Amino acid sequence: MITKQCYVEYLICTPINYTCFNLSEHLEHISHDVVSNFLKQSRITAREIWELVKELIKNTEDSFLILDDSVQCKRYSKSIELVKTQYSGAVGSLVRGIGVVNLIHSDVHEHYPVDYRIYNNAADGKTKNDHFKDILLNAIANKGLQTKTVMCQHFSGHTVKQLFAAIRSLRVTNSHWRNGDARGYKTLQYIRTPPV
Repeated sequence: MITKQCYVEYLICTPINYTCFNLSEHLEHISHDVVSNFLKQSRITAREIWELVKELIKNTEDSFLILDDSVQCKRYSKSIELVKTQYSGAVGSLVRGIGVVNLIHSDVHEHYPVDYRIYNNAADGKTKNDHFKDILLNAIANKGLQTKTVMCQHFSGHTVKQLFAAIRSLRVTNSHWRNGDARGYKTLQYIRTPPV
């Protein structure tokens, strides 16, 4: 039998191949159809993930928060309502898939999912940057996560400006910003954002 805790623990331990088939290969007497049926009938919320990982996290200022967005490719799906055509950095082009925004906590040795949002702007009107902002502020204000460094692939100037007042002392790494220190870091107070 599969439980939500079992599935979340699997996701924590398996950051690369998290398919129903792969999980079934690691469980005795469980087929991939059983895993698939479990996922169809269950909803694992971000709150449930947080409840499972919060005691495992080493909450120090030396920790990193990693914001990432990904597209779970569903190119053959015809009937999943969250599937839409969107850009996938992993593929390098447009694909049909489900957009997910994730927040990972890392102390360099261990990495734990802390929060996630499903990107569905048709339903909630939020952009991925809106989700980034919500997730990050929730992690700091409500979950009490400490960090000096937030790592992300990209942020628009608009999002940085919105986050600026709330998290002034955080450093943000961004592959698109130049002229940082030797490691590519820039302190938010020194980032000039374009007018919105």
